[in-house]
Amino acid sequence: MLNLDSGDGAPKNRAREFSQARAVKQRGGSAEYAPVMTAPPQSTHAVLGIETSCDETAAAVYDGGAGLLAHRLYSQAAMHAEYGGVVPELAARDHVGRLSALVSETLAAANLCADQLAGIAYTAGPGLIGALLVGGSFAAGLAAATGARLLPVHHLEGHLLAPMLEARRPRFPFLALLVSGGHTLLARVDGVGRYQIIGDTLDDAAGEAFDKTAKALGLPYPGGPELAQLAAIGQTGQFRFSRPMTDRPGLDFSFSGLKTAVLTALPRATTSQDRADLALAFEEAVTDTLAIKCQRALEQTGLQQLVVAGGVGANRRLRALLQAASEQRGFELFFPRPEFCTDNAAMIAYAGWARLSEGGDATAGIAARARWPLHTLTAPP
Repeated sequence: MLNLDSGDGAPKNRAREFSQARAVKQRGGSAEYAPVMTAPPQSTHAVLGIETSCDETAAAVYDGGAGLLAHRLYSQAAMHAEYGGVVPELAARDHVGRLSALVSETLAAANLCADQLAGIAYTAGPGLIGALLVGGSFAAGLAAATGARLLPVHHLEGHLLAPMLEARRPRFPFLALLVSGGHTLLARVDGVGRYQIIGDTLDDAAGEAFDKTAKALGLPYPGGPELAQLAAIGQTGQFRFSRPMTDRPGLDFSFSGLKTAVLTALPRATTSQDRADLALAFEEAVTDTLAIKCQRALEQTGLQQLVVAGGVGANRRLRALLQAASEQRGFELFFPRPEFCTDNAAMIAYAGWARLSEGGDATAGIAARARWPLHTLTAPP
């Protein structure tokens, strides 16, 4: 990382130099920089967002007046594919090697200097603790050098607010289905920091079930998108799985039994077409279950807006099912664009800006939590 405090009593100038650098060449985690011209310093309401909670290194700038100014992301998926999953130590080391260059590039694309930022938001959890500390340390150093406010952001709050990045936005209150890698939940969202969980997974999350089933089918990492691609050539009706916990009242989820059912059926999938049919049957069971629970939650809460966020929210079949239900039942449906369903810094920048604009407090130290229950969040004062 670049040292933003040069020790010469001019940290602002060092921050300016940092933001006027962009990566022009990158080799094996190291980078070379070339100066770029930027506009003179102006007061802004821009917030830099940093995301390093798992295997994506990302940066973005959001401005309350102009919207999303720039966002960049580097995925480590190819590096981790060799191991069949994320290796935490490798993830953290790769963030260290790439974050400075990525932030430089993002600020240059936004035509901003670092000391023009009003705040620096970073994912503080939940996530891999080493990876979180990389982003938190970088954000804290940059905030100290520039005087910007340091804003720790809950990763799931970022996902819940991701649809606010779109031109068509939901209005509070709304119902949210959050289906990211390790989480599947339904929440009533009454405002920033005001989340009531009304349904949660009792075991595996939907994303975990996708990944584990993909691995059982011999698909490469990351498994979820690979499974959906295989399911696209499957024939419906060749395999049939139950829709877990839809035959009883309640809004909770359970997908571990579905994963076991796939493993039981796997010996019958002897051809490549059988494997595609099995993948489709699994995808149908998961997406049908999610759609049924969403409609049940809308009925129980009386809400008329549904937000779907998180990586599984990019699944085409789930989107089609909920779009059809929306047209039939008359509720409004909101999705982030697919690139903002998976982990990204744009949602972190927006969440940080939202809390800052509502009077949220900045922090002085680095916050990093591997586990951080969503219900412990509070609204800005």
